[in-house]
Amino acid sequence: MDKRWDRGQATRQHMVGTATRLFAADGYEAVSIEAVLKACGVSRGALYHHFSSKKALFTAVLETAEARVCEQVRQAAQGASSPIEGLRAGCAAWLALAADDQTVRQIVLTDAPAVLGWQAWRAIDGEHSLGLIRGAFTLAAATGRVQADRLDLYAQLLLAALIEVALMIARAPDDGALRLAGTDAVERVLGALFAVDQPLTASPALTGPGAG
Repeated sequence: MDKRWDRGQATRQHMVGTATRLFAADGYEAVSIEAVLKACGVSRGALYHHFSSKKALFTAVLETAEARVCEQVRQAAQGASSPIEGLRAGCAAWLALAADDQTVRQIVLTDAPAVLGWQAWRAIDGEHSLGLIRGAFTLAAATGRVQADRLDLYAQLLLAALIEVALMIARAPDDGALRLAGTDAVERVLGALFAVDQPLTASPALTGPGAG
C-alpha cells in the first residue's frame, strides 16, 4: 500500500510540475486538458483520479507556486539584522519575483484572480504569505516597535500593499522604472508603519468649524 501511495504521489507531483510549465508559458485558458495529458504521458483517468477538473489542477499548481514563493521570500529574509530588515528583504524578494519570474507573473498574479475569483485567490495567498508577514511583526512587537494589538491590522495592510504593487509590476514586467517605484512605495509603507507607532490625529479640516 505504501508503494502504491508513493507512486500515486509521484504521478500527482509530475502532473502538477508539467501543468505548471504549461500554464506559465501559455496561460490557463490556452492550455487544454488534452495538452496536459499529452505532456504528462498519462491517461485521462489517471489525471481525474487526482484532480476533479482543470480548475482543480490549476489550484494545486497555484498552491505549489505559492509555497515556493514563500520559501524564497523566507530565505531572502534569513540573516537580517532585525525583523524590520527581514521584512524589507522579503518584500524586495517578492517584488523581484513579480517582475522576473514567469510562473509568478502568469499563474499567481494573472491567472489565479481570474480563474479562482478574487476572494478565493486572496484566501490561498493569505494562507501562505500572511503568516510570514505576521511572524515578522510579532518579532518586531517583542522589541517594542509595534503594539501587539495592531499586528493583524499592520500585517493585512502590508500584504494588501504588496499584492497591489506586485499586480502592477506583473502587468508591465519589462518596466524597470515601475519596479523601482513599487519597491520604493513599499519601503515608504514600512517606514510609516515603524516610524512612530501612534494613532493618527484627526485632520483639522475634519474637526474644524463646519465639519460633519
